[in-house]
Amino acid sequence: MNSIFEQTGGTYTQVGDYLIPNFSLPDVPHKPIGKYGRMRQAYLKEHHPGLYSRLILSGKLYEHLAKVERTCQERLEIMIPQMAKQQGVTEELKARDQLGWVGRMNEIQHSAEEVILTEIVYE
Repeated sequence: MNSIFEQTGGTYTQVGDYLIPNFSLPDVPHKPIGKYGRMRQAYLKEHHPGLYSRLILSGKLYEHLAKVERTCQERLEIMIPQMAKQQGVTEELKARDQLGWVGRMNEIQHSAEEVILTEIVYE
């Protein structure tokens, strides 16, 4: 009697006294992932191992991580100029007080990243 695995086209390889199923993961091109993709991967691995395993086995992990990376970058590109405008960080301030401008832009960058991490990476 054949197992369900064999009935669905699965095969085995005999290694010594054991039959090992011939599994292979889908061939997926590895897309480069950046900071936010790697952070999402670490978060999934630690806090959602079931989802992480499903994404790996379906071959969709890197697609998911690349999408998270792309979404985070797009949101940052929109949020940072908006936040700078709301806080009055202008080119005039940059010309008048460069160090003050850099400090405020760094604060804005960190605030925007905190929002991105909370809303997208660690959801």
